[in-house]
Amino acid sequence: MKGTVLYEVKENIAILTVDNPPVNPLSDGIRTGVYENIIKAQEDDSVIGIVLTGNGRAFIAGADISEFGGQIEGKTLNEMFEKLEFCTKPVVAAMNGLALGGGLETALCCNYRIADSNAIVGLPEVNLGLLPGGGGTQRLPRLAGPAEALKMMLSGIHISAKKALDMGIIDKISENVVDDSIEFIKEVSKNTEHHPKVRDLNEKVIDARGNDNILLEAQAMAAKTRKGQFAPGQIIKCVESAINIDDFDEGLKKEGEYFLECLMHPQREAMIHIFFGERAASKISDLPKETKIMDIKKAGIIGSGTMGGGISMCFANAGIPVHIIDQDEENIKRGLSVIEKNYDFMVNRGKLTAEQKDKVFGLISSSLDYKDLSDCDIVIEAVYENLELKHKIFKSLDEHVKEGAILASNTSGLDIDSIASVTNRPELVVGTHFFSPANIMRLLEVVRGAQTSDETLATVMAIGKKLKKAAVVSLNAPGFIGNRMLFRYTAQANMLLLEGALPHQIDQALESFGLNMGPFRMMDLVGLDLGWRARKLGGKESPLHAKIGDELCEQDRYGQKSSAGYYNYSEGSRAPNPAPENEAIYEKISSENGFTRREISDEEIIDRCTLALINEGADILSEGVAQRAADIDVVYINGYGFPIWRGGPMHHANAIGLDKVLEKLNKYKEITGNDAYNPSELLIKLAKNGEKLGEAPKKEDRKEKLDFEMSSVANNF
Repeated sequence: MKGTVLYEVKENIAILTVDNPPVNPLSDGIRTGVYENIIKAQEDDSVIGIVLTGNGRAFIAGADISEFGGQIEGKTLNEMFEKLEFCTKPVVAAMNGLALGGGLETALCCNYRIADSNAIVGLPEVNLGLLPGGGGTQRLPRLAGPAEALKMMLSGIHISAKKALDMGIIDKISENVVDDSIEFIKEVSKNTEHHPKVRDLNEKVIDARGNDNILLEAQAMAAKTRKGQFAPGQIIKCVESAINIDDFDEGLKKEGEYFLECLMHPQREAMIHIFFGERAASKISDLPKETKIMDIKKAGIIGSGTMGGGISMCFANAGIPVHIIDQDEENIKRGLSVIEKNYDFMVNRGKLTAEQKDKVFGLISSSLDYKDLSDCDIVIEAVYENLELKHKIFKSLDEHVKEGAILASNTSGLDIDSIASVTNRPELVVGTHFFSPANIMRLLEVVRGAQTSDETLATVMAIGKKLKKAAVVSLNAPGFIGNRMLFRYTAQANMLLLEGALPHQIDQALESFGLNMGPFRMMDLVGLDLGWRARKLGGKESPLHAKIGDELCEQDRYGQKSSAGYYNYSEGSRAPNPAPENEAIYEKISSENGFTRREISDEEIIDRCTLALINEGADILSEGVAQRAADIDVVYINGYGFPIWRGGPMHHANAIGLDKVLEKLNKYKEITGNDAYNPSELLIKLAKNGEKLGEAPKKEDRKEKLDFEMSSVANNF
């Protein structure tokens, strides 16, 4: 069995210490160990009470999700909880650190809860497509009240010990939880024979009966923040049972039924796939374990605009001093002002104190001179996408930044090897593609150049973790992972427009599928003129899929920036309004290019756009640009708004079945004649063998196609 529970008696108190490093999950050995040691303590007449605590930095950080779907060994969670809750001697949960999911549920089964001031509590199961299935939906509302309990469970947020105390979840905060718990038991044992059980604290749930607003507000919250997800509705049903059912055990039974439905639902598998996928993405298959990681004590940023400012905030938030360089003093003033406003907003929202804001903002300095970067350990260039400009910047950085420092480019698709070639340290050059707004978006594409050293790559991946990013490695190839797939996706959306669908129909179909934003709303937000201007400057003809967008630009319809694009926009608003005047343009361009516009179903829209992602993703995998299919899913969920509950485009393909994917690709190839639906060789091979998309093929088996046939991804939009 995995994990153990240490047992000792001190001052007639049995101390049970959960020992399952690094975060003490409730593995089979822990469940059985707690169960057996409770019996041992109960049978020892000299023991007057029990303290349950954890080794290291965690009390218990949740269930062991690697056991989900497998055969249960040892005692079940419910058996352990029942033994704790009905122990004949008082039990204190000495919460020394993280108490999440099943860990908090364990504490809720104890008579008392004393937490370290740095302890963190929460029920984040919703993030895995599940609900708290160990009584959390029944016990937490009895302590915190149904409304606050619902907010915690639907958001999945972690809260501090201080807030937990204010909410009534814990009884006391201590700097020495085990010793104080011992003294606490000795005191309460003198004064009371009956120790409280959370299951009996009914006042707050009874007070909530008949208050429909509690459940209505929870439903509104779930609809807004958990669109399309199954588990939130089940959590609300559980709390409704806690409010309205007098018999606690009947409420537990309902929770068990709803939990089982979540466990069997495909969303659970998809969301756990991403949970493990994010962790797997940090492991580079050919990187030796002993690879040295450089110590990053200070960062430099080139550019004080939206991206430069956001990246600077990421480093400052992680406690790393950062120095911004720009060519214009006014740009710097403007950029620092935006950063400070962002921090002020966080203070106003209660996410930072004024003192914390001053400390973090104080880590950001700025100037106009590259010499001021001489002591930086990493410098990230964050200017607009122009290869010539980036060459110029990297030559200057190579001259002024100390030897051994990493030079990184925040490019969304330019050739990292070309950028590295102008320096005398190509092994220290890497791509760091942050996503806007960089201080909020979790995705970081780390682009490995041909000469990028193992140490450089390992260090940047470690930085990504410190910045709390979902970091994914990509080989140096046009568009890397995300934008290369995005190009195929938006190209098919534009082809659907040429063939007869309208922007609002395409957007609505894909948003109903679960995407955060449809392709035409997204293109209006980014700006239709980027690719159009690049093509005009280069004297290039508009590709077929871009002809309508380019014609809109000719009519000064650039998107939100001009209040008109595929949609119309009211002043000061980002909400899209219909643009019926565009329909004549659609008819004209379709006719000129040989298309007879037709009715197109939502099913075809969803199929064609998602198949474009899947097919291109399979090619990316076959070329080794991505290490594994799950890396592609992590990119698309964290950077491009793909619904997490579908597990990403590659997981979605596996869930459909690769044979069905091939069938659909061939169907749309026949209907449209579009090369985008020529099935990937990898898909054909895997489907034939009944396999799924997983790891990239070994190097000798890869489909090599890493040539840079385009100077910038932007040219294709």
